[in-house]
Amino acid sequence: MTYNFEAIGVVHSCYTEKFGIPRQSGLAPAARATIELYPPFADPNAFTGLEQSSHVWVEFIFHKFKPAPFRPRIRPPRLGGNRTVGVFATRSPNRPNRLGLSVVKLDSITTHQGRVSLQISDHDLLDGTPVLDIKPYIPYADAILHASNTLAPEPPKQLNVSFSPEAMRNCQQHSDRLQQDLQTLITQLLAQDPRPQYQTPDPERRYAMALLDVDVAWHYELAEGEAPEVVVINVGRRTSDV
Repeated sequence: MTYNFEAIGVVHSCYTEKFGIPRQSGLAPAARATIELYPPFADPNAFTGLEQSSHVWVEFIFHKFKPAPFRPRIRPPRLGGNRTVGVFATRSPNRPNRLGLSVVKLDSITTHQGRVSLQISDHDLLDGTPVLDIKPYIPYADAILHASNTLAPEPPKQLNVSFSPEAMRNCQQHSDRLQQDLQTLITQLLAQDPRPQYQTPDPERRYAMALLDVDVAWHYELAEGEAPEVVVINVGRRTSDV
């Protein structure tokens, strides 16, 4: 049986590419985005009462994941890439239907020229993500304190993150221009180590990701017997966006 869904809006996000996005929502509080609603769903009457919710569920489509034949088992990067589990035991975008579900913080509801937009944060949504539905988060029903998942028992371990003097200066400059605390956002993202877990940190390799309209470059410093440290070496505006 086939069902058709219509997008009710789109996400305008600080994440402009997949690499570097937190693997779950709730891990980068400084990450901000706007959900722009399309007519007729942008009607303010449709959101009356939602301002009483601190968080919302966002149902969306993994629009940048290319359709592939169904695979019952996959290799999640979080498990090191060398262990297969059932697709329905993961939140991988490689699913029978490319549907995603995230809890995000609702910062405000704005109305401009009679159309509603939602300002959100602490999210994991790629720029351009089509939104299918929005529902209020209800703590007494949605927060199950005794729930468990031994495949993902705890958040990823946090790495120390430092900035070179040049990166710090550039970060402050672009923060003022973008009205976004880039240092905090970059720290929250890189502390979770966006590399696939099966990849060994290489101190000779330079890593990079796109964020808003800047490129963030870093490398890893290794000390024997200690976790690697992330060192941000540059935060520069992308040439194509100047």
